Amino acid sequence: MATEQMNGNGIEESIETSTALVRSEHYQTLLTAGLPRKVADKLDEIYLAGLVSHSDLDERALDALREFNEEGALSVLQQFKESDLSHVQNKSAFLCGVMKTYRQREKQGSKVTDANKGPDETKIKALLERTGYTLDVTTGQRKYGGPPPDAVHSGPQPNSGTEIFVGKIPRDLFEDELVPLFEKAGPIWDLRLMMDPLTGLNRGYAFVTFCSKDSAQEAVKLCDNHEIRPGKHIGVCISVANNRLFVGSIPKSKTKEQIMEEFGKVTEGLTDVILYHQPDDKKKNRGFCFLEFEDHKSAAQARRRLMSGKVKVWGNIVTVEWADPIEDPDPEVMSKVKVLFVRNLASTVTEELLEKTFSHFGKLERVKKLKDYAFVHFDERDGAVKAMNEMNGKDLEGENIEIVLAKPPDKKKKERQAQRQAARSQLYEDYYYYPPPRMPPPTRNRNRGARGGYSYPLDYYSYEDYYDYYGYDYHDYRGGYEDPYYGYDDYQATAIGRSGRSG
Repeated sequence: MATEQMNGNGIEESIETSTALVRSEHYQTLLTAGLPRKVADKLDEIYLAGLVSHSDLDERALDALREFNEEGALSVLQQFKESDLSHVQNKSAFLCGVMKTYRQREKQGSKVTDANKGPDETKIKALLERTGYTLDVTTGQRKYGGPPPDAVHSGPQPNSGTEIFVGKIPRDLFEDELVPLFEKAGPIWDLRLMMDPLTGLNRGYAFVTFCSKDSAQEAVKLCDNHEIRPGKHIGVCISVANNRLFVGSIPKSKTKEQIMEEFGKVTEGLTDVILYHQPDDKKKNRGFCFLEFEDHKSAAQARRRLMSGKVKVWGNIVTVEWADPIEDPDPEVMSKVKVLFVRNLASTVTEELLEKTFSHFGKLERVKKLKDYAFVHFDERDGAVKAMNEMNGKDLEGENIEIVLAKPPDKKKKERQAQRQAARSQLYEDYYYYPPPRMPPPTRNRNRGARGGYSYPLDYYSYEDYYDYYGYDYHDYRGGYEDPYYGYDDYQATAIGRSGRSG
């Protein structure tokens, strides 16, 4: 109860009587934790309202709240109180997200308007009642399902190839419009809509995991370029979890086994090292490798640790980037391929020797050697398959060659890369295989400087084009072949010119 009294200046003051003070059993704990009294009052008010319990908040959340000044902490708690917490499963993490968003918004001087606070909850509730799925909301994403109800799918979590990426989503569109569209393709395991906490709207993209690969492929056929709203077409493609890192600036004298052992000491979940040797000296690697991890989480943790600058490998700080995982081509397309990709060739191997070696298996259209690998075009597929089966792993001029069927040209590859680049955001960077932007490769003439205002080290080697070839992908070369090296040197351990990098 509040009473009024006159102070010495004749001004009325409101005094809260002790009978009006109702506190939860955890109020004193909040004060003991170091929260200012007004902040403790506000948080305890939220406790009493039943919006969150003290056990819902971990020590990390209280520590983060204590770092705010009183005004900021009260603003954060007010925003938390006004948030729709009905679908929030981890309220402690959600509060931390609200605090992070507040700091970002404070730096930018921006506020979320009431019109941007989210979906029509009536429609969301109706969707959840119809499907029986759950919805978990954080400041960074909205997760529908995962797992779905037993009546929909009671098996284990789907494997790779069951997830799709959905881009170009209108920012004010939510599950009530997305789920009815994608469930036409098959049972949904989960749908994750990425959110922008600064605006309260989505980030324009989502991930949908289906219970089977067939459903995911059907979703691409049904929904890619679908007009979800008048004049608004979404883009849909298969997503592949990124478990692979590109690592540069490693000593060229190291073997695969040595690299595996050394990186195994500073990372967890490392399953394989992919290493390429110099064409003219098979005892030396090219100064870079690819690290394969058991899952995306292990790869992301390894990337953060190696990029921290605190971890050295053989006394050096290495260069780390996400690598593009190799996508499986369409089986129907691959069934028609009659071109072989042959790698690990000795420097003494010539096109004439390759033609002589492989012509025993069938008529050849042409042979093209590039560095230590080559493409062998057969007139008939049977000859290519027979040559691959009989020659793979065989010795040729002192080296055991490796042979696979070459991937056909992907004419829409650049277009998809551009779409993925446009859809990328800060939260997205560590997530799935659509990679963060890399520095463009240096120009052929190093004395001319670099594009886009960047300055590049002389030792910079762009692995991306090279990697396409070693991923067994040949391009639409119109009768000729592109050199994936573009005349660049391999990765060096030296840091010449590295201080000139900017941007």
